[in-house]
Amino acid sequence: MTKTLKTMAATCAVGAGMAIGASAVSAETWDLPMAYSATNFHSAVGAEFAACVTTGTGGALTIQTHPGGSLFAGAEIKRAIQSGQVNIGERLLSAHQNENAMFGFDSVPFLATSFEASEKLWEAAKAPLTDVLNAQNMHLLYSVPWPSQGLYFKKEVNSVADMKGIKFRSYNNATARLAELSGMLPVQIEAAEISQAFATGVAESMVSSGSTGYDRKVWESLTHFYDVQAWLPRNYMLVNMDAWNGLDAATQNIMNGCAIVAEYAGDWRSIEYSGFTLNELAKNGMTVGPAGDKLQGELKAFGAIMTEEWLEATGEAGQALIAAYNAN
Repeated sequence: MTKTLKTMAATCAVGAGMAIGASAVSAETWDLPMAYSATNFHSAVGAEFAACVTTGTGGALTIQTHPGGSLFAGAEIKRAIQSGQVNIGERLLSAHQNENAMFGFDSVPFLATSFEASEKLWEAAKAPLTDVLNAQNMHLLYSVPWPSQGLYFKKEVNSVADMKGIKFRSYNNATARLAELSGMLPVQIEAAEISQAFATGVAESMVSSGSTGYDRKVWESLTHFYDVQAWLPRNYMLVNMDAWNGLDAATQNIMNGCAIVAEYAGDWRSIEYSGFTLNELAKNGMTVGPAGDKLQGELKAFGAIMTEEWLEATGEAGQALIAAYNAN
């Protein structure tokens, strides 16, 4: 089924569920923590998903969003969902790659560097990742990619030698390892803390999308963005499995329908937002463009090392995922 047909089917499912959702369950409210600011496109998609569920159930299940780490800090969201502190939440799972290396499939450097490739990789990873999440008491609703990741600096950088000693904001194992290989100093910083970290000198560089840079107005502290297209990490909307199993079939159908719409909308927003945010970085004075051949080549060499390390960590599961991806 194409994405367009899936979206139409999801819309019909939501509409059909509206008549039965309100009477099928007792009214309740779920809090939905998100790590990124309300203006970030992931948060906007999450808010629309929440509204879809609330409307689709006739208010029988109201989902209240809490963006910007206001309810739980980003690093705490997954545990909060898993343990039932909240019933639902959105999280960047690659930040938890130390728990299970499969969470880092979307951050293997230069494996999938375009939206099309990212979609193929996601199709290959969806089933095994769902199994991992189910074993951790979580149900996967949908996933949306970030635009491709580039490097931010406060100076011109032409080679890895220019990166040595720079304080580098990391958000998962891949970013910390990239810093280590290039001689930078990794500092773990959540999205909500980025602006302050750069303003105070706690961090001087990061690998991230144009979206994050635009949201956090990094041009106030940084000067250069190199579009190295390292990878496209993903955010995931997750539900506590006990909470999910406690819903009736009608409400589950509504949530699944809203999730299909959200993933479709999120994919397209990510694509459209990519060009817009890079233009905005440039309009606000940053130097925006591709990395030079020397720097790009050195980074890809690091990517080859990190790919082998990821495959070693994931074993047969990682090999099977890559084989499925290459077969598509």
